[in-house]
Amino acid sequence: MNIQNTSVSMTAGQLAEQIGASLVGDAEVRVEHISSMDAAERGSLTYLKDKAYLEYLSDTRASVVILTEAFADQCPVTALVVEDPYVAYARAAQLLHPQPEVQGGHHAAAVIDASASIAESAYIGPGAVIEADVTIGEHVYIGPNCVVRACARIGDDTRLMAMVHVGKNCVIGERGIFHAGVVIGADGFGFANNKGVWVKIPQIGAVIIGDDVEVGANSCIDCGAINNTIVGNGVKIDNFIQIGHNAEVGDHSIMVTRSGISGSTVVGKHCTLAGGVGVAGHIHLAEGTVITAMSMVTHSIDKAGVYSSGVSVQDAGAWRRNHARLHNLDKTIKELRAEIKALKQGINKE
Repeated sequence: MNIQNTSVSMTAGQLAEQIGASLVGDAEVRVEHISSMDAAERGSLTYLKDKAYLEYLSDTRASVVILTEAFADQCPVTALVVEDPYVAYARAAQLLHPQPEVQGGHHAAAVIDASASIAESAYIGPGAVIEADVTIGEHVYIGPNCVVRACARIGDDTRLMAMVHVGKNCVIGERGIFHAGVVIGADGFGFANNKGVWVKIPQIGAVIIGDDVEVGANSCIDCGAINNTIVGNGVKIDNFIQIGHNAEVGDHSIMVTRSGISGSTVVGKHCTLAGGVGVAGHIHLAEGTVITAMSMVTHSIDKAGVYSSGVSVQDAGAWRRNHARLHNLDKTIKELRAEIKALKQGINKE
């Protein structure tokens, strides 16, 4: 076996110490897994983030609940009191459900070039292809049918889950997670138009990805046309995301499903692109910018804040009427201006 599954049982006291919580109740009660508040059972750990699930607290069957001090006196079981229950829950979940350990080795069906440098603790799965001069660090997991092209480098403890493609010269940092179907370093979308005929521009850059990056299934990060495409440390990318060539995504930014960044755009640190956001090319988003779902960003944003565009859902009949009026908006404004001008002229004559 290349992966050892782990199941961890911990006492409430151990969890409190690990996540920095104040314990109220039995320090010796044990938990083995996490659960939602409304489906909790004995031996489980759950959390209460806000009042939305308060109705379930009094009857919870969980052994331990993470919550704030405001709700601690209403908890019928052992409580772990923290400032931010959701963050504490995330940390506790990592402790109770750690990633399985990687056991070094190469599957017989893997194809590995003799010039590749692979740590003994790394695992190469069935059907995987490792090309010339690739460097793979300690405890790396290369899943089934992954392809790592020539001269690429993959840092310690990174995991390519299955069918992940890493292009030539691309660099991936440590502790990354790349889910099934991710493509790193495919050609950027670069073409010149010669009298109606598209001429391909060779994409000679690479992709450089920092540490602690997670990329969801079927997402694509294109290589640079000349310079490299850059993804910073701690970036989190959802499923079905597109990052264009020469783009830069700053540290600890997050992109939600079906959002995309066009070529040569720079997204600052700690930015959020919600679902379905499109960002035009060659612009800059300031550090800390938040773009709400289904928005289109066509110009640079120099000041951090929350930005939106698009039309929210409404009754279909009202939407059709408003849309019809929108087509006549320019004509209506011109008519109103003419009427206002006529009224002003009439007043002046009086």
